[in-house]
Amino acid sequence: MRVLLCPDKFAGTLSAPDVAAAVADGWHEVAGGDELLVRPLADGGPGFLDVLADALDARRVPVPTVDPLGRPAAGEILVTADGTAYVESAQACGLHLLTPAERDPKATTSYGLGLLVAAAVEHGARQVVIGLGGSATNDAGAGMLTALGVTPLDDAGRALPYGGAALAAVAALDGVPRLRDARLVAATDVDNPLLGLHGASNVFGPQKGADKADVLLLDAALERFAAVLERDLPGCPAGLGALPGGGAAGGLGAAVLALGGRCESGIGLVTGAVGLDTALDTVDLVITGEGSFDHQSLRGKVVAGVAGAARDRGVPCVVLAGRVSTGRREAAAAGVTEAYSLVEHFGGEERGGVEAAMGRPAEGLRALGARLARQWSR
Repeated sequence: MRVLLCPDKFAGTLSAPDVAAAVADGWHEVAGGDELLVRPLADGGPGFLDVLADALDARRVPVPTVDPLGRPAAGEILVTADGTAYVESAQACGLHLLTPAERDPKATTSYGLGLLVAAAVEHGARQVVIGLGGSATNDAGAGMLTALGVTPLDDAGRALPYGGAALAAVAALDGVPRLRDARLVAATDVDNPLLGLHGASNVFGPQKGADKADVLLLDAALERFAAVLERDLPGCPAGLGALPGGGAAGGLGAAVLALGGRCESGIGLVTGAVGLDTALDTVDLVITGEGSFDHQSLRGKVVAGVAGAARDRGVPCVVLAGRVSTGRREAAAAGVTEAYSLVEHFGGEERGGVEAAMGRPAEGLRALGARLARQWSR
């Protein structure tokens, strides 16, 4: 039997390659003669560069940057011979870079991402692909724009402090983007707009430390900033606040669009790079997964892309996740044959399943891999 293992990371516990390795170990304990094709994936969030580095003929370039609070952080870019550079926003803006007590989207900044993009431009990139996801920021890319030469100002012409809340006072922009005609592409993990009920502040702000009052403040601040971008930034598209993908990574998608860039499916970009379509054409079963299989999973994330592609080929697709909250009917419509939860594997929430899933994910995935082999292997 030929089985394709193509999971995303399990955020906070295992990288995508580690997830695939654990499932493969469990499968081979039961069905050692089966052929396993391992293609770890990413949708633009953390792990984006690691997955692409294994798939592309590209060189890694270390780049010093800063985290969402302005502290020194280690970053890198991937540079290919054809003039394309790849950047991972989570290296500078990632929620994982902050402790729970430090999470405050009113104050966090995307300035560090701007340093990474600037480095890509300085290395001669004609196109910069930015993986978006897993961010601690909600500043619609204002910090990134500042690092690229475009500074938000208040009514008195003073540069605004960093963070999403400060944008409530934005009145104008100063400077022009220093991109040397490089094109920007946002590899997005969601299709949410920048503003409104389904926008960056409302949907993702609470995950980053925002309370109800913060969400209202931030959404209003980003609405004002979007209006200034449309007015003052040449090439910024009209209706910026409602464009799909603009709400990705705390509004970084909107900043890319405002700079004349475009949004692409992160999973689509990665699957093309790793040759997923070719692999899907040759297998009997697909196993994918992520940390939490929920309603957001079916909006442009890895599981949705993989399950849809498997469904189109008539290949069964099994999802493994730390936690499963997506309904069976909704999952089946997306192409998911079965879904298994580490929390349930370890006894459920009432029996310490959450703690075990977070503390022993590789053990659980090996056990689930063996269970699937017993169920599916011929």
